[in-house]
Amino acid sequence: MDLLEYQAKELFREMDIPVLPSQKIHCPQDLKGLKIPYPIVLKSQVRAGGRGKAGGIRFATNTIDAIAAAQAIFHLPIQGELPEILLAEAKYNASQEFYLAILLDRTARRPVLLGSPYGGVEVAFTQDKMQRVVVDEEFSPFYARRLALKMGLSGEAIEAVSRVIKRMYRLFVQKDLDLVEINPLGIRDNGEVMALDGKVTVNNEALNRHYNLTRLLQERNFEQPDESSVFPAHDFVEFDGKLAILCNGAGLTMATFDLVCEAKGKPANFLNLGSEQAWYGTHADPLERLRLGLDAVTRSPQVSVVLVNLIAGVTRCQDIATTLVEFSDGLDRPCKWIVRLVGGDLVTAEKTLKQANLTTVKSLDEAVSLAVKAV
Repeated sequence: MDLLEYQAKELFREMDIPVLPSQKIHCPQDLKGLKIPYPIVLKSQVRAGGRGKAGGIRFATNTIDAIAAAQAIFHLPIQGELPEILLAEAKYNASQEFYLAILLDRTARRPVLLGSPYGGVEVAFTQDKMQRVVVDEEFSPFYARRLALKMGLSGEAIEAVSRVIKRMYRLFVQKDLDLVEINPLGIRDNGEVMALDGKVTVNNEALNRHYNLTRLLQERNFEQPDESSVFPAHDFVEFDGKLAILCNGAGLTMATFDLVCEAKGKPANFLNLGSEQAWYGTHADPLERLRLGLDAVTRSPQVSVVLVNLIAGVTRCQDIATTLVEFSDGLDRPCKWIVRLVGGDLVTAEKTLKQANLTTVKSLDEAVSLAVKAV
């Protein structure tokens, strides 16, 4: 389960990861007693990603503007969630913003360091911009420096960012976490770095070893999100057919759905997993999000065929293929699988799928034709 930003930053402080002066706001009137100087930024404290684009992050230069902004944010649902609390922070002017994350690769059973020199609201999770370092031996500063160099950093920025990565990794290991993310990490020309936003995903199975994490979670009535919260209603739609459709990206999903209908197919449902930006920004692990999606589209017993149409970026096609095979093997009934993947290491992924008797195709038209005929 995900911590809220202010809770993640409490853990950052424990690890000496730089964060800004801040104050929790329980109602707009709390801003009359604000202890940090203006200008400030007010942030909605919800688990959903995309707060900035949704209007959940606003700047204010005085108390009147801050109260008006807080009233608007408190009444603004983001992916169906209203904030119970806001975070007020000092405004920080960074010369550059980076993306950093440490997550657990459940397939490789190894921690993975992710980094991009393009962070913030407009971060683009594409293969050529997101760098990846697998921690395949005991962690050392070498891994942090390697990621910083792969991100294209130089000079003092290498040491400054590497230091943050090392502390993120220490937090990740000491607290048995599934994800530690900073987006963005701001850096100034003098080499000063600042975690401007943070996300931490807790491993539920490890809570009995970490009282302080349990305490943080008890500050709100957290519940494990079900598919309806992970996938908004407009992304997961059910019908009365036998063909399930699983894609990533709204355009790809609707194109696939339209082609199935044009071919006289009858969908049981369609699910948009979201772009990889949404995968990392909303849910801790893209492969875990894929597993949740597979469970959602195959839950109905009437589903007999699953059409998977995914474009891979940061996530490797081989990892997606392994996840599909593991899920199909564990399904309690036989289903016909038609899989179209686009991305790196595709040859290896297709071999894995074929060995498990999952049909692979190159073109979307062929995928739709085979899926409709299979039904």
